[in-house]
Amino acid sequence: MDIIFHFIFILSLDVDVASTCMVRVERNIVMERQSISQVSKQFSISTRTLRYYEQIGLIKPVTKNEYASRTYDQSTVVRLNQIIVLRKLRIPLKQIAEILTSDDAAVAIETFQQKLGEIEDEMTALTTIKNVIQSFVERLHIKNARLQLLDDESLLEMVDSLTVSKTNLKETITMEELNKANEKQNKLTDKDVRIVYLPPATVAASHFFEKNKPEPEHHAAAALDKFVRESGLPNIKPDMREYGFNHPNPGYKGVEQHGYEFWVTIPDDMDVPAPLTKKRFAGGLYAAHMIPMGAFEEWGWLWEWAQHNEKYEANLLNDDGEFMHGLLEEHLNYRNNVNKFVGGKYDNVQMDLLIPIKEKQR
Repeated sequence: MDIIFHFIFILSLDVDVASTCMVRVERNIVMERQSISQVSKQFSISTRTLRYYEQIGLIKPVTKNEYASRTYDQSTVVRLNQIIVLRKLRIPLKQIAEILTSDDAAVAIETFQQKLGEIEDEMTALTTIKNVIQSFVERLHIKNARLQLLDDESLLEMVDSLTVSKTNLKETITMEELNKANEKQNKLTDKDVRIVYLPPATVAASHFFEKNKPEPEHHAAAALDKFVRESGLPNIKPDMREYGFNHPNPGYKGVEQHGYEFWVTIPDDMDVPAPLTKKRFAGGLYAAHMIPMGAFEEWGWLWEWAQHNEKYEANLLNDDGEFMHGLLEEHLNYRNNVNKFVGGKYDNVQMDLLIPIKEKQR
């Protein structure tokens, strides 16, 4: 298994630095423990993702107190690098855990072969679709071909093959086609994005931002969680929803450390105790993309979709970026999950990434 991850580690490096790999590894061995904020910055991964990886057992901090900062030793940092590489290869977290906890290389081999099979099937289907559509285009250039186009038995057979997991229509895949497939791998299409309307609502807001105190999400969530439980909100408002966003956002007026703010929807006449505040959420039209907890790299994918969509465009809040320009993160099935979060335990949490949008003027 060590051989496999040595190979994975090398693949994760740029070619220009591969020759210095061993030197860096030797240096890292003697590094002191790193704080969660240092690791977060080093890997460009949120502290929430790191906490989630802890909660599902993928990594373990050296020190972990309820409200104290976590620290990680070098073995954990190496493990995290392996996790990130495997996530980039679209390996699910459950299978990553199986690979990392097994000394049998066959576990990793079986996972990789399964992923290769999925990619081959997808490429076969895309190739078939491309061929059928290309044939449609060519035949439509022929006069009076339109009415007979969908009666062609040979084309129907090709389309019918898409329902089969493995077909005999595989072609020789060129390097150019592989490169194009790789470029599209981390992009969203319209089928990956839902257009949703978030209704206006009164919310209880929990905000945390203090310099040199990492994990603002944890502190803000603790205060909100206390209010939700003590007020009996799940019974008072069964349709309650929870939203969150950076406040301030990194980069706002030179801010490097981010804060975080959570909202939970409440009845309009409900009182909110300090340190929480009562606010009004305007609601509106949003592009929504669902992710498993921890896959925050997909924010970039959703943003890319919003920049190139033909019908919609981003409708950002003019806040200089302090509140993420109005972008939101929503924990789905929040009421159902409230009782599961006792002690900070998460189980298959799903989230919506939300970008405010508007229809383009035609």
